Amino acid sequence: MRERHEVIVIGAGFAGLAAATRLATLGRSVLVVEQLDSAGGRARKFEDGGFTFDMGPSWYWMPDVFEEYFRMAASDVNQHLDLVRLDPSYRTWFADAPVDIPAGADAVAELFDELEPGAGPRFQEFLAEAEHKYRIGMDRFVRQPGTSPLELMDPTVLPDVLKLTMFSSLAKHVRGYFQDPRIRQILEFPVLFLGARAENTPALYSMMNYADTALGTWYPMGGMHRIAESMVSVASNLGVEFRFGSAVDSVISEDGVASGVRVDGDVYSAAAVIAAADYHHVEQHLLEEKYRRYDEDYWDKRTMSPGSMIYYLGINRRLPGLRHHNLFFDAPFDPHAHTIYDEPGWPEDPLFYVCAPSVTDDSVAPDGCENLFILVPLAAGLDHDEQARERLFGQVMDRLENHLGLPVREHMVVRHDYAHREFERDYNAYKGNAYGLANTLWQTAFLKPKMKSKLPGLFFAGQLTTPGPGMPPTLISGQMAAELTDAWLIKHVPVTA
Repeated sequence: MRERHEVIVIGAGFAGLAAATRLATLGRSVLVVEQLDSAGGRARKFEDGGFTFDMGPSWYWMPDVFEEYFRMAASDVNQHLDLVRLDPSYRTWFADAPVDIPAGADAVAELFDELEPGAGPRFQEFLAEAEHKYRIGMDRFVRQPGTSPLELMDPTVLPDVLKLTMFSSLAKHVRGYFQDPRIRQILEFPVLFLGARAENTPALYSMMNYADTALGTWYPMGGMHRIAESMVSVASNLGVEFRFGSAVDSVISEDGVASGVRVDGDVYSAAAVIAAADYHHVEQHLLEEKYRRYDEDYWDKRTMSPGSMIYYLGINRRLPGLRHHNLFFDAPFDPHAHTIYDEPGWPEDPLFYVCAPSVTDDSVAPDGCENLFILVPLAAGLDHDEQARERLFGQVMDRLENHLGLPVREHMVVRHDYAHREFERDYNAYKGNAYGLANTLWQTAFLKPKMKSKLPGLFFAGQLTTPGPGMPPTLISGQMAAELTDAWLIKHVPVTA
């Protein structure tokens, strides 16, 4: 069987869905092929025992990026998602007592002033700079495809780039404003989603603190998977076609140009291909060697974001004390970070995160029950170790039960575990990574793997290329890849009547 479309997109995660939608708005015929049975990639769902679990992303930040996606498709995010702003945004659990982070910058400033006298006005100053970075960063930096360092040398861009404190670390930046270790930890934690220590993350990314406190933490009722489902609906209405359960065996070429993909012996022809699957997997396993830009040694030297040990739990009682988002900072981070970045191994006393969406959304758990998603950051590339998984689960549950003053394990009626092995199985994730490449200075912008392949007509999108990990960046990545592809088609593929 041979089918032909103008563009084939590999992967129906956020990057692939955004790429397909943008191409459709540009008038291109698009086919999306996805090896799994549903869309969303890491943002899928599964159900068990009356519980509905979001499998991956749980933080709805940077709402402007989602609004822009739907607006680009002549739609409105509020027609598709029932969004509620969380207040408090999240709860941080320290060794002595929990601290709730309220919704709104003024409320956060008041809280910080209570934790450290004088910190409130300094936070307003810090946040004003973070907003400036967000505006410049999103308009002039994040939305650059990273094809050349000259993007940052543009005389209309360079003055703004120099204001972004790219060459100072986030840790140094935060600690220049605040002394209280709790405030520092609260402001540095968002870089977990960028995959690196605050000491190794450019201070540019304090813009995430603006996204957190000013733009807010939101939740789509029904679950995070509703985002991907809505994107499929939008794309389908624009004429995008989908093939689920279709693993790509190879990217094929003709006369040195990408010409489609092979799926279970069937050929799907196209004038161009966007690979929104794992970059390493596509290059090393789906492309002929002569078209690979990066070898295994290159990938092995990259600084990967952490992997994740995730426990999905169904609890047959409510757990007073939990908020929707809960960050457990009750142990020192340095020993945990050492096992992630310096000497990869299983941590002994880790920081961890608990999402309890049933606090906000009754639809994700049976009446009187709690839906828990527990995540422990781990080093990428760890070997599967069932005993280590179980030991880690015990450590986390001991601390959770101690903080809540409640039994949790004896009320557990559903449990599923998910880590490196499962990330590799389901997403072909390099070293079982959860987020992609770490956003260190030397893996930022044009220093990331290129969106343009060595094989003409093939483009990459997703968390291993520009702009980086996270739902909003991958949405932007997909749209940029679509625009690069469209420009290439205009230049290289003649229009036929």
